[in-house]
Amino acid sequence: MAGPAFRAAAVRVRVPATSANLGPGFDALGLALGIYDDVVVRVADSGLHIDIAGEGAEALPRDEEHLLVRSLRTAFDLLGGQPRGLEVVCANRIPHGRGLGSSSAAICAGVMAARAVTTGGEARLDDTALLELATEIEGHPDNVAACLLGGFTLAWTDGGAARALRMAPAASLVPVVFVPAKPLLTQTARGLLPRTVPHVDAAFNAGRAALLVEAMTRRPELLLAATEDRLHQEYRAPAMTESADLVGWLRSEGVPAVISGAGPTVLALASDEGEADKVSRLAGEGWTANRLALDLDGASVLPLSAGARSSVDEAGSGPGGTDSGSR
Repeated sequence: MAGPAFRAAAVRVRVPATSANLGPGFDALGLALGIYDDVVVRVADSGLHIDIAGEGAEALPRDEEHLLVRSLRTAFDLLGGQPRGLEVVCANRIPHGRGLGSSSAAICAGVMAARAVTTGGEARLDDTALLELATEIEGHPDNVAACLLGGFTLAWTDGGAARALRMAPAASLVPVVFVPAKPLLTQTARGLLPRTVPHVDAAFNAGRAALLVEAMTRRPELLLAATEDRLHQEYRAPAMTESADLVGWLRSEGVPAVISGAGPTVLALASDEGEADKVSRLAGEGWTANRLALDLDGASVLPLSAGARSSVDEAGSGPGGTDSGSR
């Protein structure tokens, strides 16, 4: 059977950062944030060429070991075959190793780009299959669901297949992330989790996760109670004591704050622009506070233009709207 045909033109994919868990919604709830990685992929005559600017430019591999390339290859196999060669250009703005979904963004960019550059790709790999593939590569669906769909997402598995529901977050919500200078490996954070938890804690989190859906979508005034967690943050605190301390201090001040994903970034959910201004000024030394927009679109295939090249050149500038303050 003949392999797939590929488009001659390059494709450009933009993927958002994400914050998973949001307190009690461990491995289930996610939120798409307005920091973006851009990837341009073109089928070439032979070989593999990777250009990386911005986050991870000095450390990421420029060969088949790159997570984006591995995701491309996995998707191409599912689509019917590999292209002769690939040219990949990455403009990375999502901080690495900070609990903001950089690995999920790479995976989603890879599978979406593979589909977009393959003739008839959407018919061979629909959106449901795309989510399942990204989840298979990542290992769990919370971040990839938010990255692909945008907005506020609830993800689960049904008979081993990944499923997700997208909800519109309350329009007044303003995420503020406190990003530390040093990263933390997700494997390290996951390794601290116990195999079992007390039934009372599991019941507590079930109630808070249900409340969080209402708070995130319609009643942000409930967010402080809705973001309480007993399943993962306390167990992970020894690996990120400063993050845990910041979460505790912000919550004592009435700010709904949680560890973003596996950390060590701290996410605060301000109820409006005025509160976001105040929260942004609460960062202590060693933290960078970024007020972000909510991303409502998720991963997107965008027109390829001169702007794509300039976005690569400017990728090292980091996310906009950065405020630093003292606590």
